[in-house]
Amino acid sequence: MASYPNVNAAQQYAREVINGKIPACKYVIAACQRHFNDIEKAKNKDWPYRFDRDKAERACRFIQRLPHTSGKWAKQKLKITLEPWQQFIFCMVFGWVKKKNKMRRFREAYTEVPRKNGKSLFAAGVGTFMFCADDEYGAEVYCGATTERQAWKVFRPALLMAQKLPNLRKRFQVKPWAKKMTRPDGSVFEPIIGDPGDGDSPSCALIDEYHEHATDTLYTTMTTGMGARAQPLAWIITTAGFTLECPCYEKRRQVTEMLDGILPNEELFGIIYTLDDGDDWTKPEALAKANPNMGVSVEEDYLLAQQRLAIDVPSQTNKIKTKHFNLWVSAKSAYFNLEKWKGCANTSLKIGDFYGEESHLGIDLASKLDLNCVCPVFTRVIEGRTHYFCVGAQFWVPEETVFSPDPQLKRTAERYQKFVNMGRLISTDGAEVDNRQIFEHIVSMNETVKVMSTPIDPHGATSISHSLADEGLNPITIIQNYTNMSSPMKELEAAIASGRFHHDGNPVMTWCISNVVGKQIPGSDDVVRPTKEGDENKIDGAVALIMAIGRAMLNKEESLSDRIESHGIRSL
Repeated sequence: MASYPNVNAAQQYAREVINGKIPACKYVIAACQRHFNDIEKAKNKDWPYRFDRDKAERACRFIQRLPHTSGKWAKQKLKITLEPWQQFIFCMVFGWVKKKNKMRRFREAYTEVPRKNGKSLFAAGVGTFMFCADDEYGAEVYCGATTERQAWKVFRPALLMAQKLPNLRKRFQVKPWAKKMTRPDGSVFEPIIGDPGDGDSPSCALIDEYHEHATDTLYTTMTTGMGARAQPLAWIITTAGFTLECPCYEKRRQVTEMLDGILPNEELFGIIYTLDDGDDWTKPEALAKANPNMGVSVEEDYLLAQQRLAIDVPSQTNKIKTKHFNLWVSAKSAYFNLEKWKGCANTSLKIGDFYGEESHLGIDLASKLDLNCVCPVFTRVIEGRTHYFCVGAQFWVPEETVFSPDPQLKRTAERYQKFVNMGRLISTDGAEVDNRQIFEHIVSMNETVKVMSTPIDPHGATSISHSLADEGLNPITIIQNYTNMSSPMKELEAAIASGRFHHDGNPVMTWCISNVVGKQIPGSDDVVRPTKEGDENKIDGAVALIMAIGRAMLNKEESLSDRIESHGIRSL
């Protein structure tokens, strides 16, 4: 009977993360929960993936036959021992396969972990397995970096492993050279610095410290060269960085959107070890949460000393928070709690459930790159408290933006394409959305529900406002300033937190909500308006929702409980 100690340890780790026994941030929890969710999905014969315990176990066992190459464990001639968090990652990437052909499911992997947590040895183990034991004839394995020193951080341990293991060289006919390794079938493992050529056909690309890359040229060249491979793997292994204007942070956003359930990607594995919003990085327990290898490859005393240095010496704070807590310190926190937002979802809600009821339709029109949105909001009084319902929001975007060849718009276009394919975003002909389509949609909605008002941002809205007025749909111009946006934004936050808000799970709206950053008025944290971090992070749906909430607030008599929840008890 087959034995699976590594798989069992990996799944036990995931269970202990989920139940809180092992401290972990929300992204680690989401990665672990995803595995068990997918195990359930795999029971459906139509779902295309399954977990292959044999393949997962094989990868872990291979890597644990490799030797340490530096430090005290190398001196003792010890083999690598995978920690449970590493077993989990290896089992996920190498264990999930396609049902139809047993080829690997994940084509991309993203691991973000603080310094001193064994990244380079981890990457060297991956590269050696892919070079020797991935059953890929003529494998091409490259470790890419911006400098020769960084590329050799991964390749040197792999080269030393081969030099230390005559059995490995004999079994797989590995020939270690000065700057690469080869096998008789044409397989090669070597470092690549800077921009690679277009002639390579990687079966595996290892990108170390991706946050140091100014452009995505190396990563894109590697992944576009993988087309002829049956089960290629591009694996980013990195720490956090200091600038958000880099391809690494954009890839990270792709991973967090996947883990948050906003934009599914069945061929991307991602896990991020960091702190959650609201965690106090000055507390000792924060170190264990962000550093999964604490007490193994990185000593607790060292991390505590670094933490004290960051507290005592302000000039060192951001550097240490970035490198040892994996915090992108330039990143602003999202205003809305996305987990609570997702908890407000009810996908069974339909616009027909509100037939004949009063509604306020928030309207946000856009340039050719942003989203156009019409967002209906309904209110119902339940047990003396006002509840809001966001149901049937519709989004439009120009087709030229969805399929833009502009490399600057690549990620935006990819997101839009996924939303279009999901049936959640309407792609219209040309370079701009024709506002007549939006107007006709609103008129059609008025036949189902009773439109009380259409709050609308004034930008580019003159024509449609006149048309709405002619139809008696009460357009209200809402300038997006502190005066107009603060109260409804805080009311929406309070309603989400207390369970008084309900939505139909529209993923485009969820994405917009996740992108909202609150900007406080100077000198007052109590007055806020919605902004975003970067042009690619659209908030148009959230703006339309907030405007509709604002009109709904004016049309209701606020109950005492609502008043206390939103504003607190004040003395006169």
